[in-house]
Amino acid sequence: MKSLKQNLKKLFCRKGNQTREFFIPLQGLRFLIDMEAITSTHFNFENQKSLYVGKVRDVYNIADEHLVMVVSDRISAFDVVLPKGIPYKGQILNTIAAKFLDATADIVPNWKICTPDTMVTLGKKCNPLKLEVIVRGYLAGSAWREYKNGARELCGVKLPEGMRENDKFPQPIITPTTKADEGHDENISKAEAIAQGIVSKEDFELLEKYSLALFERGTEIAAKRGLILVDTKYEFGKLGDEIILIDEIHTPDSSRYFYAEGYEQRQANGEKQRQLSKEFVREWLMENGFQGKEGQKVPEMTDEIVNNISERYMELYEQITGEKFIKRECPDVLKSMEENISKALKELR
Repeated sequence: MKSLKQNLKKLFCRKGNQTREFFIPLQGLRFLIDMEAITSTHFNFENQKSLYVGKVRDVYNIADEHLVMVVSDRISAFDVVLPKGIPYKGQILNTIAAKFLDATADIVPNWKICTPDTMVTLGKKCNPLKLEVIVRGYLAGSAWREYKNGARELCGVKLPEGMRENDKFPQPIITPTTKADEGHDENISKAEAIAQGIVSKEDFELLEKYSLALFERGTEIAAKRGLILVDTKYEFGKLGDEIILIDEIHTPDSSRYFYAEGYEQRQANGEKQRQLSKEFVREWLMENGFQGKEGQKVPEMTDEIVNNISERYMELYEQITGEKFIKRECPDVLKSMEENISKALKELR
């Protein structure tokens, strides 16, 4: 346990004894990792047409009508899948996403039909739009890095002068990116997206309306948890002529949260904000010389570091949902998952 605590300190500190300010101080390990990470699935369902393996998700096409999305325990950063999975991460992300899809279904229709398993969502197959809609309420992350380097326009949106890292924008801004099949997503403006035929003007304006309303709802829910929704991304598809919200929303992988308590004081003092997101994984990688660039090597992921990340995701779950995380207890996760999915698919007939 002493060795594990030392590794925790290394992961959650800058150098020496200087604590990273955006991390939550851990009160020892509350969770012992007792399940192997689920990093791949190889199911064969009735009427299955294809299997798409993404960075984190395995997506099964059922008869071109439904999708079975398995949220694996794989973890990615800088568009690279890291060599080890994180136990319970898939369960955490899938459960959070399902809760927020249900909580926003009155704003925009979404693809979810049911969650037959803690790591699985079954939903309607849509034609995904080649655009991610990123909504930013605060100047953070990559937006801040560009601003710090002199940019005063982001994706066609003019940015005010004199802003500091993590300052709140006068109103949320939308900074779309292209949805790349391979490699990095690229920033794109509204005008460019329309001119290139990625989406029509009418559809883009509807995406803006939906995204801002979703962000407002997410902000309201976060406030009840003592959190600030800083920025997030949304993905949409089309079912016929109807725009549908797809994928996940408001999870720590797709969103950044700050703690509301002390935010103003930390800004006034020029201090780092306390974050809830997977930014801590990116920070650990950068500290160890990895940003996904050619020639860089992913640092060693020891068992202690894997446990630390899993522990942190569980804490994120509890903070975002306000509920205690209950680990899945199952001797054969993949067998149980396959049976649960098959049963749900039969009920759709």
